[in-house]
Amino acid sequence: MSEPIATLPVSKRVDEAASEAASQPKRRSRGFKQNNAVGYLFISPWLIGFLLFSFIPIAISLYLAFTNYDLLSGGEWTGLRNFERMFTQDIRYGRSMIATFKYVLLVVPLRLMFALAVAMLLNTKRRGVYWFRAAYYIPSIIGASVAVAVMWRQLFGPQGVINAIAQLLGFDPINWLGNPDTAIWTLVILAVWQFGSPMLIFLAGLRQIPSELYEAASIDGATSWQRFYRVTLPLLTPIIFFNLIMQIIANFRVFTQAFIVTAGGPLDTTLFYTLYLYRRAFNDFQMGYASAMAWVLLLIIGFFTALSFRLSRYWVFYETKEG
Repeated sequence: MSEPIATLPVSKRVDEAASEAASQPKRRSRGFKQNNAVGYLFISPWLIGFLLFSFIPIAISLYLAFTNYDLLSGGEWTGLRNFERMFTQDIRYGRSMIATFKYVLLVVPLRLMFALAVAMLLNTKRRGVYWFRAAYYIPSIIGASVAVAVMWRQLFGPQGVINAIAQLLGFDPINWLGNPDTAIWTLVILAVWQFGSPMLIFLAGLRQIPSELYEAASIDGATSWQRFYRVTLPLLTPIIFFNLIMQIIANFRVFTQAFIVTAGGPLDTTLFYTLYLYRRAFNDFQMGYASAMAWVLLLIIGFFTALSFRLSRYWVFYETKEG
């Protein structure tokens, strides 16, 4: 029996649909490549800047870390000699490590606690609270500048305002910047004073906590401390964790304050890691040694960051949605 005439157009349409479907992946692939080309064109300024000012210098510094390059002559390949010298022969390197770790251990918790306390005070709907938030954030904008560091050096100098106030109160003047026991505390106070950035982040986190939870806790008879410990802190742990990571990274790289205020003294008690790296690179022209120091600092920051992420599973609580 011959095929019905009506079925012929249907088979043609099927063939046409099949051929069109086969050509669609090619069109999609061509369009995808065109879209990617346009995207790369738009981000090309950033890519060029990243390659020229970040990736290539990083790669060069990795090579220089294994040489004795000194800016004045071509460096020779020395292998691990820079790292061996760093850990076994350089006494000042050990002092810079001690000063940096002491500074980080003091500044990070103090700044976070102070920022959280101020954020809770500003987490109200009182009149003019926005002006206070802006005022408390200003030190974080200008705190790392050279001008503020110079001002801080004058405040804690022998004839500075701090000693003048102490004398009015009947105390003897203190050599804040020349005493090994007090010099680092002047830099710690300066760092804690710059609490604006973590304070704003804490404030944003506090605004996200539902007020119904506090109302329910109050109905159950919870005190203010219990509401803070049982409600605020657990819900705020992701924000605390973020601020902790950012503060660890930032304070391991502290430079300007020590460079201007104390110049690394007295007795190397404020000779922070980056300050010593700077002196090795630009005072002693030991670029190879300084590059090795920079990579060790990168590994130290990476280790503590990874350790913080590892330990976060035991104390950071994230909101989960049950499906």
